[in-house]
Amino acid sequence: MDAYCVKCKGKKEIKDPQKVKMKNGRSAMKGRCPDCGTGLYRILATS
Repeated sequence: MDAYCVKCKGKKEIKDPQKVKMKNGRSAMKGRCPDCGTGLYRILATS
């Protein structure tokens, strides 16, 4: 799964992805950027 890294300014593959549930009930993927280590977060589609 890819997410946008604001530090690297590009899409990166999420390292150590974890599926989390936000307060509003939607699902998201959370992990780290493989290059700089910044936290990445991607909201998943509601289907």
